[in-house]
Amino acid sequence: MAPRSTPTGRQRRLAKEVRRLREQAGISVQEAAAMLGADRTMVSNIEAARTGLSEERVRQLACHYRCPDQALVDALAAMTGGRRNTFWWEEYRGKLPDGFLDVSEIEYHATRIRTAQSVHLPGLLQTEDHARAIFDLVVPKLPRLEVELRVAHRLGRQRILDGERPTPYLGIIHEAALRMQFGGREVARTQLEYLAAACERDHITLLVIPFSAGGFHGSGQSILYAEGPVPQLDTVHLDTPYGPYFADSPTPLANYRSLLDLMERSALPPDESRDFIWSIARHL
Repeated sequence: MAPRSTPTGRQRRLAKEVRRLREQAGISVQEAAAMLGADRTMVSNIEAARTGLSEERVRQLACHYRCPDQALVDALAAMTGGRRNTFWWEEYRGKLPDGFLDVSEIEYHATRIRTAQSVHLPGLLQTEDHARAIFDLVVPKLPRLEVELRVAHRLGRQRILDGERPTPYLGIIHEAALRMQFGGREVARTQLEYLAAACERDHITLLVIPFSAGGFHGSGQSILYAEGPVPQLDTVHLDTPYGPYFADSPTPLANYRSLLDLMERSALPPDESRDFIWSIARHL
């Protein structure tokens, strides 16, 4: 395959996982190249996502690397499919930072999503006016066109929660995020009513951590945990002042799973969380 100059996040992840298989097998780049009947540059390009991988090549490498996990191999092989221009977020490439598109890609392919928010409401459940109010506060101030592009992209992400096979979603929200009136009182009330109504959908669960819970694990963090077809392909996305950060190594994944479990234990049950959201909305 011809070298690519700008691999997507999913293509980079596939390349990284193939490299992990080689390293876990204790095989050097030179040895891998010999197995393929190629030079080491080809292996380096594959592992840097500069060269694409076919399903056949992924299975060939997994065989050479003696990977015993067939479910993982099948999941990696499935990651080779799909063309860039078939995904809705590609229309934003070159118009928005690549990190925005990487989040869309991760969410689209996730089998289940868990999020935790302390100050902002989940992007997957923001109304258009709420999202616009958030982006209007970015420093330095964004041009109006970029604000509208970001709003449209955020709304586009939400389509994974619709359709015949919506993605199961669990969101943990601190009371502070529910009481932030981005865009003013009317926008905030409409947003909270939208959240409360979302709780009625079978595949969406919202859990609220009230102020009365006091201190809790993970306070101050904004976490998106996207589950893959196998646990090894899970991904964590964190919002930082310097842009999105993605974690996919085994130890961070295990740590964030545990952290989200602890945060869930600090939250109200689903029915109480829904009533809590309605209560705040009614008092606005």
